[in-house]
Amino acid sequence: MRIRFIIVFALLALIGCQPDEKQKVFFGGQIVNPSASSVRLYFGNRVLDTFLLNNNTRFYRNYDSLLPGIYKLEHIPDFTSVLLEPGDSMWVRINAADFQKSIYFSGRGASKNNFLTDIDDALGKETKFIASQYAAKPTLFKQQIDSLLREKKMRWIQMDSLNSLSPYAQKLTQSAYVYSYAGIRERYALLRGSNWDSIQTKDFFGYRKYLNYGENDLAFFEPYISYLINFLNKEALPKNGNFMEARQNTDFNMKRLKLIDKYIKGNRVRNNLARAVAYEEMLNFENHQNHDNFLNAYFKINSSPSYAEEITALHKDIKQMEVGKALPTVLLQNTQLDLISSDTIATRPTVLYFWSQTQMSRYKTTLERVQQLQKKHPEYRFIGISIQPLNPIALEVYKMMALDPKDQYAIADFGAASKKWVITLLNKTIILDSQGKIKNGFANLISADFEKSL
Repeated sequence: MRIRFIIVFALLALIGCQPDEKQKVFFGGQIVNPSASSVRLYFGNRVLDTFLLNNNTRFYRNYDSLLPGIYKLEHIPDFTSVLLEPGDSMWVRINAADFQKSIYFSGRGASKNNFLTDIDDALGKETKFIASQYAAKPTLFKQQIDSLLREKKMRWIQMDSLNSLSPYAQKLTQSAYVYSYAGIRERYALLRGSNWDSIQTKDFFGYRKYLNYGENDLAFFEPYISYLINFLNKEALPKNGNFMEARQNTDFNMKRLKLIDKYIKGNRVRNNLARAVAYEEMLNFENHQNHDNFLNAYFKINSSPSYAEEITALHKDIKQMEVGKALPTVLLQNTQLDLISSDTIATRPTVLYFWSQTQMSRYKTTLERVQQLQKKHPEYRFIGISIQPLNPIALEVYKMMALDPKDQYAIADFGAASKKWVITLLNKTIILDSQGKIKNGFANLISADFEKSL
């Protein structure tokens, strides 16, 4: 499951009791095979709106006015970006069983959003090909990326010619592929190391002079932020350094903060990048003893009170998951659909593993791993926890797979539980002793050295 640290949205603005019709926005949709009872619309790290799905699994709302921007539409555990502008009237249809591949927009404003979805899909399909080119020399790699970039530019020209896009929509839809491929270039350079001569640098990195490092309009747009993260990674890498090793060090992340201060001018972009770096550092649990020093550096760069509060809260939540502490209490749902407290389930050494009802192939792999571990470690109780409340389909899955219902639960409120238990990946596993005390709050079920924590 993709855990994504970079998010994108826009803010509701009230501009009068009798707004201009051109300022109004209608937005709605249908979630087929929903994995939760609601969807949320975000701005930055704040919830702008929460929609409860009706009996037809639909949601909709009329707004008197919305500022133009990228919004995040979340249906746990997935999300998609939506570009909304005044005058839009859009409907989105999503099948939660195949979330990303099923997204389709219709109505006024749909073309720009379907273009963004198509570009994201095309980039996903190119992943294997691009990965196969990382061994190529810089000149050849550059040629391959330039060819793909030209193809996306032609798509954009055709889409733009058929639609009356605003200047903002033009800028954002172009940025979707321009910054995506710029990020791929930076990633290539990063994986090849930092030892580039001046001629290679001038030729390969020539595209940088056409890019902007202070685009507040794109501050929450994933392709833009991903590019900047890769740029910072490349600039922070020591000469002859190895990125995969360097990224594990707090010093590397503190250097990235200094580079943000040096290169990035827009406050919203600076704060969002610093937040992303802070999340990467905080979630590197091996560096926990260095996090207080890192936070001192972070607070000098960040100017957002809400981000400072968010990162501080994450730091405190991680501290509550330290070895020897009681597991923070959350509400769980058993297979009888009753709510129980999590502090009642660990009566002997216990392993808590997680799964999503929208990722059944991953769940099957997880169960195979669990069954292997159960045979080798019968002294442990292995408890599966769905990150969504249980529904009839999930209960039927338990029967089909002959799982003991006493060892299966679901999280009642993922938003609250994910913070308390710091759930960022489905592979995350929590190991408890017979008293419910934490032996390892950040184990990884598929890690080769997982059993060392038992």
